[in-house]
Amino acid sequence: MLKLYIGNKNYSSWSMRPWVLLTQAGIPFEEVMVRFDSFDADSTFKKTLQDATPTGKVPLLVDGGLAVWDTLAIAEYVAEQYPDKHLWPADKAARARARSICAEMHSGFTALRGNCPMNIEASLADTGALIWRDKPAVRADVQRLVDMWSALLQEHGGPLLFGAFTVADAYFAPVCMRLKTYALPVPHAIAAYVERVRMLPGVQAWTQQALAEKDFLDFEEPYRLKP
Repeated sequence: MLKLYIGNKNYSSWSMRPWVLLTQAGIPFEEVMVRFDSFDADSTFKKTLQDATPTGKVPLLVDGGLAVWDTLAIAEYVAEQYPDKHLWPADKAARARARSICAEMHSGFTALRGNCPMNIEASLADTGALIWRDKPAVRADVQRLVDMWSALLQEHGGPLLFGAFTVADAYFAPVCMRLKTYALPVPHAIAAYVERVRMLPGVQAWTQQALAEKDFLDFEEPYRLKP
């Protein structure tokens, strides 16, 4: 069975992607949660991962003697291992587009990710309003999301970016959580897509477990002194 190493569900947006992908697709796996005590070299987090992956980071997928790290590599590996799950669009052009936007998410949207770290348990509308007012780069990132998602939803007819659930929706699930947590303003059609993603069974399962953690980590919470 596949084994997936992840961090705290409330905070770890990178871990959320493959976990939601596997769960939503009905692919069985064993979860190994490695708590974010710190990211120092002598932390329990780093010591737990040191023999499993050269990066010392999550997520990490282990299949027998093979370790696959990095979310995009994990998604590609799982899609190859489970072709019957149709994790990428069947159409060649749509598949290339889906890979392109996942790669863009992987390396971009740094202002949104940096200023609005994922925090599922929190409600930070006031903070979000200040970020929206003072951070033009965040507004630019959100506008790119609006343009991207609007075009794909129109082209493929919804309910998700390429019609049915794909890697792309799993990839953007943490962004949907950020938009919700910080109440960032988006058009109605985009807000509706965010809600559809949040209601996916795989995302619901992650969210419920994130809310049950009750594990406040001050270094992950730049806007709150306490939960």
